[in-house]
Amino acid sequence: RFLCIEKNKILTRRAMMSEKKGFKPYLGITFLIGFGFFTMGLMDPLYDTYVPIFLSRYLSKMSLVGFFMTLDNILAIFLIPLVSAWSDHTYTKLGRRMPYILVLLPLTALLFGAIPYAAEASLVALLVTLILLNVTKQSVRGPVVALMPDTIPADYRSEANGVINTMGGIASIVGTIGLARLMDLDTTLPILGSTKDRLPFPLGGMFVILAVILLLIFIREKQPDPSEVQEQKVPIFESFRNVAAQKDKSALYILIAIFLWFLGDQGVLPFIGKYSVDVLKTSSGTAALAAGMVGIAYAIFAIPSGYVAHRFGRKKTIRACLLVISILTLLLFAHKWITANLPNSLRLASFWAIMFIFGIFWVSIITNSFPMLWQMAEWGTIGIYTGLYYTASQAAAILGPVLTGAIIDVFGYQGIFLFCTLCMLCARAIMGKVTKGEPSEIQNPAQK
Repeated sequence: RFLCIEKNKILTRRAMMSEKKGFKPYLGITFLIGFGFFTMGLMDPLYDTYVPIFLSRYLSKMSLVGFFMTLDNILAIFLIPLVSAWSDHTYTKLGRRMPYILVLLPLTALLFGAIPYAAEASLVALLVTLILLNVTKQSVRGPVVALMPDTIPADYRSEANGVINTMGGIASIVGTIGLARLMDLDTTLPILGSTKDRLPFPLGGMFVILAVILLLIFIREKQPDPSEVQEQKVPIFESFRNVAAQKDKSALYILIAIFLWFLGDQGVLPFIGKYSVDVLKTSSGTAALAAGMVGIAYAIFAIPSGYVAHRFGRKKTIRACLLVISILTLLLFAHKWITANLPNSLRLASFWAIMFIFGIFWVSIITNSFPMLWQMAEWGTIGIYTGLYYTASQAAAILGPVLTGAIIDVFGYQGIFLFCTLCMLCARAIMGKVTKGEPSEIQNPAQK
């Protein structure tokens, strides 16, 4: 008992020293860790924008397109928490997370590059490629994200998550504004063949391979001491039950709120590219620019949003952002009629402007909600909480496109924006019940 008390005193002193130094000493390593998140930020917008377009070559009903867009989320709801928990209990010379990253991300890159080629072959080939891609991509997502809280003290995870979301935003810009423009390029290249409606995907895969190489070179995971290893030997499913049985229900409320705001977001996001083509009459090369506006906002405002939350509180920041997003989605609902008499260039510009503002407040929610859960975790359960976050978000992503696909079939595209408004307002109400997760809290000295 004496040794435990002395150890806690030492850890507390370390935490106090860390507080004096601030986040600056962790900035460099956080940017390097962000290369893992860069890969997801690069692939996700291209996937969400163009896979519905590829699917619509074979399917006429948007509800069916929405259903098949949930394949990745159905796999994610099982794979992310499971592999995240496995990585909590993995001990190698490379660390807990890197073995999964080094195997699964390169496979993901190859399958991602194959999507447009499979889409030209047949619906079966496309679906098989998408399933294999998402087995690897969703399996590696948890270990990629858990790299950061393994390294950064709990009080600075909002700032660190801001840095990582900045990397994701930069990747989104590269994908949607840089690579997506190459969808219109019509030429022939060695190995790749015709580039029309293909090139961004193999190039995106190459960027993912490059990010893996950078992670391998620069990231050295923390090696736990023997006492920490001993503390981790708790059965995985028992860890899940322990989280669910906590007396304070703040974690549960956050997970419900996460489900609701992702239900709204994922109900809209898969159809933004189709909306741009069908309603705003953009080309396939510019269909991704709406998502690109969100990516630019991510890159610019992710880091400041972490500092804002540290100053005013994560809960207040998230609830304020949810209210603003509710107003913005109401504007998107009315946008078609408000801009009906404007030139198409102004309609597009105003739509992109709203999406940019949406991105500012959306990144503030994402940047600060993850750290609220991590704040409640111990060193050995960070992967568990990461898995729970993704379970909630992916469950929403499964249900969202199916619901909004049906809404489009019955009411048209505008109905999905009202659906998003309702989800955001409900999430804001649930967040009002949360009492924990602020950066000033110390749940366990070992977290520091």
